[in-house]
Amino acid sequence: MKYIYITIALMTLLFTAGCKHDEWLHRDPKDIITDEQLWNDPVLLTSLLANYYDRLPQLHGVFNTGGMSEIDDAMWSGHRDQNWRNDFQYGDDYGRYWDYELIRDINLSLDNMDKYSVNLEPEQKQLFIAEMRFIRAFVYFELVKRMGGVPIVTEQLIYDFGGDPTYLQIPRSKEHEVYDFVYQELEEVKDALSLNEKSRTRANTVTALALQSRAMLYAASIAKYNAQMSAPISTPGGEVGIPASMANDYYTKSLNASKEILSNPDYSLYNANSDKGANFYDMLNSKSTTEVIFAKDFKVGVKPHRFTYDNIVKSFTEDNESSSTLTPSLSFVESFEYLDGSKGALRIKDGSGNYIRYEHPSDLFADKDARLTGTVVYPGSIFRGREVSMQAGVAVWENGSYQLRTSAVLGSQYEYKDQSGVTQRILWTGFDGPLDNAQDVSNTGFYIRKFVSDAPGASARGISAENWWPWFRMGEIYLNAAEAAFELGEAGAVNYINTLRERAGFAANSITTLTTDIIRNERRVELAFEDHRFFDLKRWRIAHQIWNGAESSTNAVVRGLYSYHIVRPGHPDHGKYIFETIRPTRFRRARLFRMANYYSSIDQNVLNNNPKLVRNPFH
Repeated sequence: MKYIYITIALMTLLFTAGCKHDEWLHRDPKDIITDEQLWNDPVLLTSLLANYYDRLPQLHGVFNTGGMSEIDDAMWSGHRDQNWRNDFQYGDDYGRYWDYELIRDINLSLDNMDKYSVNLEPEQKQLFIAEMRFIRAFVYFELVKRMGGVPIVTEQLIYDFGGDPTYLQIPRSKEHEVYDFVYQELEEVKDALSLNEKSRTRANTVTALALQSRAMLYAASIAKYNAQMSAPISTPGGEVGIPASMANDYYTKSLNASKEILSNPDYSLYNANSDKGANFYDMLNSKSTTEVIFAKDFKVGVKPHRFTYDNIVKSFTEDNESSSTLTPSLSFVESFEYLDGSKGALRIKDGSGNYIRYEHPSDLFADKDARLTGTVVYPGSIFRGREVSMQAGVAVWENGSYQLRTSAVLGSQYEYKDQSGVTQRILWTGFDGPLDNAQDVSNTGFYIRKFVSDAPGASARGISAENWWPWFRMGEIYLNAAEAAFELGEAGAVNYINTLRERAGFAANSITTLTTDIIRNERRVELAFEDHRFFDLKRWRIAHQIWNGAESSTNAVVRGLYSYHIVRPGHPDHGKYIFETIRPTRFRRARLFRMANYYSSIDQNVLNNNPKLVRNPFH
């Protein structure tokens, strides 16, 4: 009888639960997010967008120390297991990018937004869609600038399991068609992005304009300078190569986008610090700056980065196991002009080949473009409130000339006899080197300052740094405007350059006649280590001339500059400093950029899966 009552009770309970709209057997799962929930929840959609933003591609950017050492602005001085960065030539796949997985994810999201997002506010829905299309346009720009024309896919490609996949095999578009697609996508979404107008880490209208400014400048310069090559790079179907006749239209589109940004009162060049060098450094370490248009954000305790950990000056390390992996080149340092307008070659020796003596190491760098101070730590620099200890050795007068002597021990002391025969000691090799053929200390005589945070704990493993990575900033927009206006023959082009130079300490209107060489050098010094130089040299079609593989080339080969403390008791030179150039031992091979590197090779697996794809030239 007892078991009968139990059975009846259970049946009653189940029947009652079924009568209450199946609440017992049909409750929402707690470990699954349904489509209806995801595509109507602003918080979940924002999280999804964050994932897409985080996947935006880069080559030498987003604090990629290793990549930054693979061009002529610096070399690798970190752990020896990566010294191949100083001993390589650009391979066929260098810079290759083919992320159709991200494009597929975005296309799927756009379809689902259209299908399921019925409960979102219309403006909010429009904004999410606009951001996804912006990210997709950004990805296509990264594809075209590396690979040339690529398949433009804006819808999900769904296999029907019918045995014939050919309808999924989309051929490459012409190179200019991809640039046109990027421009048109941004045109269609830029107004909807205005809801993000206060954000610097999510796309807004100005961000879309900034991408137009950059992308159209790339298209224009490829159209112009590719055609000027003795053998223009192209394919019969236009997958590579843009007709020269299209250049002016692209330059105009770039300039118009730049002008619209420059007229926006919410954005301006950073000028908060009267010290011009410190101002340039602060610009990228202050998240309140009006300079930055769009940035990748980082946060201590949540998502920090380790660029400072990897690159802080040797003696400033906190709990680092290594440091000083990126050390700038002499050619880069010499690209910064003197404030009187003279070229930036450092005055190391006089016309007779004699060393020029300096009272203090920093005197060699006096009256230079202030952007140098904000970008590079050089002998005599002040960092975190104290002088960096950089000295390669001593220069001892013997037999009518200076003999340069070094020690392999950082912070070592050199002993000598003064005029009275008393033994004296001075610093021999600085606590910060430089040391040739060493690791985790400068091999070139310079350290990078740009992006290296001076915040407490920024180089500590347990803390790290949180300063922004700038995808777009106003300095670039001024340069884009200058280049486009110059190519179009507009008289006001020089004003954009002069505005930037005035911030760097030059007198007003320091340039009277603008030239291509000036524009290109300004981009090198203003945008250094921001993932521009490699692509700039490619779009101007001069990369093979700059990185020509010649061991005598000052750009293809990274050189350094070492300071020496003079030991010559009783002579006026005693205690002064001289400098000598060096080719670091760890830098073993001149950079060689081949014609094949203007467009990266397409992976063979991709070609196998889609026979309609045309190979890039030279591959």
